[in-house]
Amino acid sequence: MDEYLPLNCDLYGYLEIACLHRYRLRIELVDGECLEAEALTTQTTVDKEEFLLVRAVAGERRLRLDRLLAITPLTPGASFARVLLNASRC
Repeated sequence: MDEYLPLNCDLYGYLEIACLHRYRLRIELVDGECLEAEALTTQTTVDKEEFLLVRAVAGERRLRLDRLLAITPLTPGASFARVLLNASRC
């Protein structure tokens, strides 16, 4: 797997809010995949890689943060709109 590239701290806050409120998200990955899932929590491995744990129709998934292109809350009344997380990968 590629070397992990940490997410900008300012952007990490959006993921924390999404998890705190269990927002349903439209998640765009840098490889072009899109999915809809509920944000559950973030995780950090002993190797300092960070992940977003989500619950989708097919079950729980662990998404490495540097593989996320953008998130868009689908939950009504969400406190933010679409957030581009990896602009350098567009």
